[in-house]
Amino acid sequence: MKNRLLEIVLEKSFQYAEEPIFKLVSGGVSNFYFNCKPTMLDPEGKELIGRLVFARIRDLEVSGIGGLELGSVPISSAVSLISQLEGKPIKEFIVRKEKKDHGIPAKVEGDFSQGERVVVVDDVITTGGSTIKAIEAVEGLGLKVAKVVVLVDREEMNGRQNIEKLCPEVEALITRSEVMELYKRRKAHSGNPVPR
Repeated sequence: MKNRLLEIVLEKSFQYAEEPIFKLVSGGVSNFYFNCKPTMLDPEGKELIGRLVFARIRDLEVSGIGGLELGSVPISSAVSLISQLEGKPIKEFIVRKEKKDHGIPAKVEGDFSQGERVVVVDDVITTGGSTIKAIEAVEGLGLKVAKVVVLVDREEMNGRQNIEKLCPEVEALITRSEVMELYKRRKAHSGNPVPR
C-alpha cells in the first residue's frame, strides 16, 4: 500500500525545479513542492491514506482523530470511515483556523470530553506550525494527544523536532527522501538528467 501511495504522491502532489522557485507558507523558498490535496482527494489516494494511518493507530486506544483545517480534514475523514468499517470506530474532529463568529463559537468541532486520547494528523510537515496549532487547540480542551501522523515529512526546518517537543510520537507515512529517490529512479529510466 505504501509503495502505491508513494507513486500517487509523486504523480499528483510533487513538483521539482533545479532552482528554488516554490514559495512556502513558512516564507522560505524551495526547489521542491508538495501539494498533497490532489492525492488526498483522489479516491484511491484517500483510501490508502485512511488504511495506512489506521494501521498505525488502531492499537493506541484513541477515541478521536483530526487536525487543523484544511490539510488534515481529508486524512481524518478517511481514517474515521476506515475505522468504522474495521469495527473500531474513531471519531473525527476539525480544528478551525479561526473561531466561528456565529452560533456557539467553537475552535474545535467534534464530540469529545476532557481526558479523551486523540491523534493529530496533517498533510505536510515543514516547520510543524499547523500541527502544533492543532495540538495546542485540542490540549486546551483537555484532550490528550497520543500521536501525530502526517502524510509527508519534508525533512527540513526542524519541523518534526518542533512537533516532538509537544508530542514525542510523530510518524510520517512518506518522507521527502523517499519521494526524491523514486523521482530520481523515474528520471533515470526516462533518460532525462537526474537532479543532484
